[in-house]
Amino acid sequence: MARTVGIGLQNFETIRERQCFYVDKTKFIKEWWENQDEVTLITRPRRFGKTLTMSMTEQFFSIKYAGRGELFQGLSIWEDEKYRRLQGTYPVISLSFAGVKEKDYETTVRRINQILTELYYEYVFLLESDCLLPEEKADFRSVVEEMPEVTATMALHRLSKYLSKYYNKKVIILLDEYDTPMQEAYVNGYWEELVSFTRSLFNSAFKTNPYLNRAIMTGITRVSRESVFSDLNNLEVVTTTAEKYADSFGFTEEEVFASLEEFGMSDRRQEVKNWYDGFTFGSHTDIYNPWSVLNYLDKRKAGAYWANSSSNSLVGKLIREGNKEIKQRLEGLMRGEPFRVEIDEQIVYGELNTKRNSIWSLLLASGYLKTLQVEYVEAAGRWYYTLTLTNREVRMMFETMIRGWFSQQDENYNDFIKALLTNDLKAMNYYMNKVALTTFSSFDVGNKPSEAAEPERFYHGFVLGLLVELSGRYAVTSNRESGFGRYDVILEPKQGDDGIILEFKVQDPEDEKELSDTVEAALKQIEKKNYEAVLMQKGVPRDRIRKYGFAFCGKQVLIGRQNRS
Repeated sequence: MARTVGIGLQNFETIRERQCFYVDKTKFIKEWWENQDEVTLITRPRRFGKTLTMSMTEQFFSIKYAGRGELFQGLSIWEDEKYRRLQGTYPVISLSFAGVKEKDYETTVRRINQILTELYYEYVFLLESDCLLPEEKADFRSVVEEMPEVTATMALHRLSKYLSKYYNKKVIILLDEYDTPMQEAYVNGYWEELVSFTRSLFNSAFKTNPYLNRAIMTGITRVSRESVFSDLNNLEVVTTTAEKYADSFGFTEEEVFASLEEFGMSDRRQEVKNWYDGFTFGSHTDIYNPWSVLNYLDKRKAGAYWANSSSNSLVGKLIREGNKEIKQRLEGLMRGEPFRVEIDEQIVYGELNTKRNSIWSLLLASGYLKTLQVEYVEAAGRWYYTLTLTNREVRMMFETMIRGWFSQQDENYNDFIKALLTNDLKAMNYYMNKVALTTFSSFDVGNKPSEAAEPERFYHGFVLGLLVELSGRYAVTSNRESGFGRYDVILEPKQGDDGIILEFKVQDPEDEKELSDTVEAALKQIEKKNYEAVLMQKGVPRDRIRKYGFAFCGKQVLIGRQNRS
């Protein structure tokens, strides 16, 4: 009989006591302990078992769970007598920043203070002990929600000291989702303020802490050493491209297929593979998203479970406001085309808007992209990654995100699409002006964005919208060679529709007095460059090709059509 799937259970003890479905990942404990790294930072996408792994690790080592070996009976770690003796023998400090998602710096610090205060409540028995000096007990009592930052940044260091004195043993510190406050700080504009506080907290807890045996931090991203880890030269960073712990997070294909067999669904292997396979950690390919697999086992049907389980606000903001190169590459990814790029896996939040290629580092760390190849070019001294969308579920997430860009004027955008398909030029002009008016500002960024830049950013966002909305009827391509030049957008029909060519052009007041002149210039360019050649090569008759010129002046748009010959 198949075990019950407990959706959302992240406490190891609860899963084991209820005998819920669990894939044995306890060999992580042995691998981590024997590596003997002092401070380990492990980055994995969200919903990949980081929190459950931290719970498992805490309950294996913590003195609080001494004598609870039954939690691990039947699992791989319990086969080794050395580790059976090790269970429940260390003081463990375990905390999580997963819930720190505040809108400003002051509230963020207060929320972290609450977490630290609640952590101290767990060890209030130390105040009754003779091992703490009177002044140490006073310091213990000073950890409250209203404490100053200097007290908060030393709280983990001091608690390590108190526990070490009480148990006569150095502590293990487990910090889950360490980077959640940093992502929120970037999205909400207080990154620089949070950096100093975080650096001091981490330095006192993980670097200048003589009471620390070893520690684990988990998160989605590898935040740059320069920003918050500048003093931590004892940090072992394990990203998605590292070999360490490669099969400890996520499900391997063998584990997934065994699970399907347990639930009597072995005949659905290919469906599950198409939806949820595709992640690569180190040299381990065919890693599956555990959250989606668990939901599939529970609901017995495929769906975008992982993609819809959390906010993608940071990713959406960076892509929507990104330059034309970012949007062009996303267009290619949505068409199934990989690309090769130089990236640094360290995330510098303060440079996400300005540092070239940093967005691809974030998307790779977040699990939205996977590596097909990683190569080091010695002559250049740089790493190059060949990237593609991870799987079908991720593609659906991006489709939803792109639709969301036009959500404020969804009706107008949909009406424009209908007008385009029916060749209703008057309606196309009406609805496109309404769409452009409300979306220009969200696609154009910078302190002093130029009017000339606005249509460029809007155009690429608009193309992504076409790519999503018309994918059933058209193959949408942009900025490709055809005839004697590079066209803006071509819609190649998949069945019996007309072929469509769109050319975008910003008004040049010196040469074009009216927007209608700009439209005419765009239409002439279509003819001069023979853009229709690519459609005709695909078998679309010349008389079934429609050609439109889009002219921009600020947020005003005029669309013209070339009459068919």
